[in-house]
Amino acid sequence: MRITNIGSCCIDHVYSVPHFVMPGETLTSTSYAIHPGGKGLNQSLALAKAGAEVHHAGMIGQDGVWLKERLEKFGVNTQCLAVINAPTGHASIQINPEGENAIVITGGANRQIEAGDIQGWLAHIEPDNYVLIQNEISNLDAVFEASAAAKQRLIFNTAPMGSNVMDLPLEQVELFILNEIEAHAITGENDPKHILAAMIELYPAASTILTLGAAGAIFKNRQEELHQSAIEAEVIDTTGAGDTFTGFFLAHYANKRPIAECLSMAAKAASICVARPGAATSIPDLSEVMKL
Repeated sequence: MRITNIGSCCIDHVYSVPHFVMPGETLTSTSYAIHPGGKGLNQSLALAKAGAEVHHAGMIGQDGVWLKERLEKFGVNTQCLAVINAPTGHASIQINPEGENAIVITGGANRQIEAGDIQGWLAHIEPDNYVLIQNEISNLDAVFEASAAAKQRLIFNTAPMGSNVMDLPLEQVELFILNEIEAHAITGENDPKHILAAMIELYPAASTILTLGAAGAIFKNRQEELHQSAIEAEVIDTTGAGDTFTGFFLAHYANKRPIAECLSMAAKAASICVARPGAATSIPDLSEVMKL
């Protein structure tokens, strides 16, 4: 089963800091590194490492050609990843001693994607495959339109949450992947039980994965509800953990594995990810996850 990920590619500038910078403060970092990133790229790498057939569609600048090479190294098809005359998206990431992060992103080439590009990327795909999106590219409404026209199955990880999400025809989504902040923005609810009940009321044909950090994750639709505990790990850097969870879950979901197995594999992969620095560079291989 093919997964087409229409998603962002970013260059991550990562700063280790004693605490997140305060207004008016100049703070010296204890270390600095450059990593491949962007939620789209991270999820494509996680999908590929988990064994999925993944095609990454999007845009980068000349300064981001190495990101394309990175994707190809791990088996991602990049025929629909265009190199344009614009800077690649980038992120400035602060990591505190507890492994938490604070991130500022600039869209760059990710915000140059036009409706015609999206239509071209999806025009010749066989029906009943998957399209994965996040909220870091332009013209998401065109993804919904083109996915429906191509009879694709839509997976939506709404991060980072924005007001534009509620203007989209969300009834087309087969599977939502949300954290508590994103879920509250959609439903107005705070309690996980109430969030999931509201998602079913709003989108009865969809399934939802609600990720809860250290409390694990819950999968729910009209037929079933499954809970997955987080797997204990030494936390060094949480950047990319959600993307790792998403990629490993979807790789097994697309392969029609039982939901409990999909959740377990995703939780194991995320536990390895948080114990390493970086985002894309911290995503484990399937063999590492299988050992757990």
